[in-house]
Amino acid sequence: MKQDEIPIFFTVDESYAPYLDCAIRSMMERASRAYTYQIIVLHEDLTEESRRKLSAAVKPPFQIRFLQMQEKLAGITDRAENRLRCDYFTPTIYFRLFIADRFPEYDKGLYLDSDIVVPGDISQLYQTELGDDLIGACPDHSITPVPALVDYVENAVGIPIEQYINSGILVMNLKKMREVGLCDHFLHLLHTYHFDCLAPDQDYFNAMCNGKIVYLDESWDAMPPEGGGGTGAILERPNLIHYNLFQKPWCYDDIPYEDYFWRYAKGSPFYEDIVRHKETYTEEQKASDRACLGNMIQKGPEVCKQPVAFRKMAEKGEKIRVC
Repeated sequence: MKQDEIPIFFTVDESYAPYLDCAIRSMMERASRAYTYQIIVLHEDLTEESRRKLSAAVKPPFQIRFLQMQEKLAGITDRAENRLRCDYFTPTIYFRLFIADRFPEYDKGLYLDSDIVVPGDISQLYQTELGDDLIGACPDHSITPVPALVDYVENAVGIPIEQYINSGILVMNLKKMREVGLCDHFLHLLHTYHFDCLAPDQDYFNAMCNGKIVYLDESWDAMPPEGGGGTGAILERPNLIHYNLFQKPWCYDDIPYEDYFWRYAKGSPFYEDIVRHKETYTEEQKASDRACLGNMIQKGPEVCKQPVAFRKMAEKGEKIRVC
């Protein structure tokens, strides 16, 4: 790795290729030209046409490459406890847990979800000093107004709610992750306990890394408040906007920060696909979103009562934190 090179990892499947394109276009606009940037897209069955369109968006000092992730994922199957938001399964959410081992040439890197835009200078996020900690991330304020989810975080995941991070935006100390064996520890926990989770990759990151996390300024993970709630104010100058959970401007009207997204979407070769998706997003799909959010809220306290949970295993002396 060159000293002035910043590796930026995304994970994506075919359905999210249009939004990744918008994320890349936004990121390139404000990024410092003092660095080069290597975008590494870890994907599941991304079509050649989508790879071509994404590559066409990338200009120096950015480069892009695509890698299909398959190794070590065979044991991560579509079980109820492995489903994101309680409703669907995709192995792409787990890819970020394997980055350190899969890319030994990098000692540090960024992981970014693809449902973002980046009005700030992404190099500033990379410059976050991690020291001996494993990751840098923002607290997840989106769940703090919901008592059932706070109960889940504190009594199932087993950490104080103010320390619970969103794993969609990560500054990763890849060297330290390899030293402590984070990937192997994750696989051990997964296959030994099959912890029931509301946000599988996120809950594992929180349980394993708590105590070794640098907490970032909230401007690096500005999320539209779910349903107008949430504890965080709408920021005037967000550095990175994360359309988390169901707050997607390509599904709904009047989403906070939506103007940022449409600014970049209009320059995308996927623009017609994005507009078509929104125009055809049905009332049944919206009802399903509402039901899913309700299921998450209902499931949280139920997981707390289960005999196998991160906190309960830790209280029995099992090693949950990686270090």
